Amino acid sequence: MKKYIYTLLIAVIATACNLDFKPKSELTYNGFWEQEEGVRSAHVGLAAQFRNFVSTFYLMGEARSDIWGGITTESAQNQILIDNDFNATNTVFTNWAGFYGYIHQLNDFITNAPRAPFGNESERSNMMAQAYGMRAFIYYTMLKAWGDVIITTEPLNEEQLKDVSKLRRARSPKADVMALILKDIEKSLELYAGTNGKWKNNQVYWSKAATLMLKGDALLWKGQVLGGGDADFRAAKEALSAIEGYSLVSYESLWGLSNERNKEFIFTIDYQQDQAQHFYFTFTARNTDVANFVDLNGEKLEKYKFNGHNRNGVSFDIIEKLYSTPDKRQDTFILFFSQQGEYDPKNLKDEKNYRGAILAKFMGVLESDGSRKYYENIPIYRYADALLLLAEAKNQLGEDPSAEINQVRQRAAKESDFEKYVHNGDKLQGKRAILDERLKEFIGEGKRWWDLVRAGDDLVFEYVKKLDKNKKHLIYYPISREMIAEDPEFIKQTEGYE
Repeated sequence: MKKYIYTLLIAVIATACNLDFKPKSELTYNGFWEQEEGVRSAHVGLAAQFRNFVSTFYLMGEARSDIWGGITTESAQNQILIDNDFNATNTVFTNWAGFYGYIHQLNDFITNAPRAPFGNESERSNMMAQAYGMRAFIYYTMLKAWGDVIITTEPLNEEQLKDVSKLRRARSPKADVMALILKDIEKSLELYAGTNGKWKNNQVYWSKAATLMLKGDALLWKGQVLGGGDADFRAAKEALSAIEGYSLVSYESLWGLSNERNKEFIFTIDYQQDQAQHFYFTFTARNTDVANFVDLNGEKLEKYKFNGHNRNGVSFDIIEKLYSTPDKRQDTFILFFSQQGEYDPKNLKDEKNYRGAILAKFMGVLESDGSRKYYENIPIYRYADALLLLAEAKNQLGEDPSAEINQVRQRAAKESDFEKYVHNGDKLQGKRAILDERLKEFIGEGKRWWDLVRAGDDLVFEYVKKLDKNKKHLIYYPISREMIAEDPEFIKQTEGYE
């Protein structure tokens, strides 16, 4: 069976209307969609292609926040995002970050997968449910990133292939994009009915629980950022409360290759030895740079045999927050110093021996030959996320979010008598408590920026010091002038960047 690929039969389509269109699969012409084997091959391809966007999800969802911008041993990455210093001539993501190429694969699958004779309709329904869920996730990411985006849900047809002008489309309003997202979510849930909701009992595939997570997530955004209000918060609460079969695990059982099938992970991105490695090696270090530095316990870093880079430095303020209470999430980072001593992590700004930090969540696997490879699975959704999003929905509705906050807080506490969160009924107090808990819990997982924007009350401008509150258009990304020049009649600049 031929692999599920897209050929470059008509190169000009790649730039048409800035949609990153790919022509029809050559396999379509060879009866690809007429066989069950073709559908199954296409399904595997969708999961593999989703993995290509993991670094983009992180950059969009976290790099702009208050977490990064600290000391590094090498030249820093992503400074334009950390400084929120972009504009119409200095954009970050070009050509819609490549999302439309993947959307067209999803459209192709959604349209054509029902055509083939299939031995197990429940399995086909599960595959279709995954495709609708993943398309909703991609459009949701684009909505959060750019606001108004182009909607396309159909595969290319012969007429469009012959006449590229027929591909031209304008950006749709945020409300319409959100409507599509929620429609796809409901279709995904409908298709999951009658199935176990989990493909091959493996978190590396999209699942019913992932769709419910996305539904709660998207409705919270709609309720706060798009002004939907309490009806959305109630629906978000209902969706998040419906997630079953997952639980918090001990913090010691959460990270690392041996723990990647734990009961907390709802949806993860699959990496395997000799197949693909993730991008978090840039959050570690080069052994030659740090081998003789020491951690808080005075142990030299040479034992880790790092072979990555140290280009992303956590800010002093975040280190201070992590060490403000006895919390296992202090182990999120390995702090290192030029010489042994007694150091106070809550006061490193004036510590001349402090040299940086290494993100410990995804620092790779030390192989038997002494090399370090980066193929742990990366979570997109996990149960702690479900609990804290549920707390957020309850807080928005004027309910008490303390039970969910304290479940996550207790799991991370170093002492049995941890400081419980007590809600005083003030919604802003609840927002800050949830933001604080989500900060400590999800560093490095691509959530902090979205969390701050979704919180509302201009809190993002309070927490992100480099973000000018008089430039609220910076919440969304601009598109490049080159993209507009290709189709000025249809493609307009993001509001505020004109």
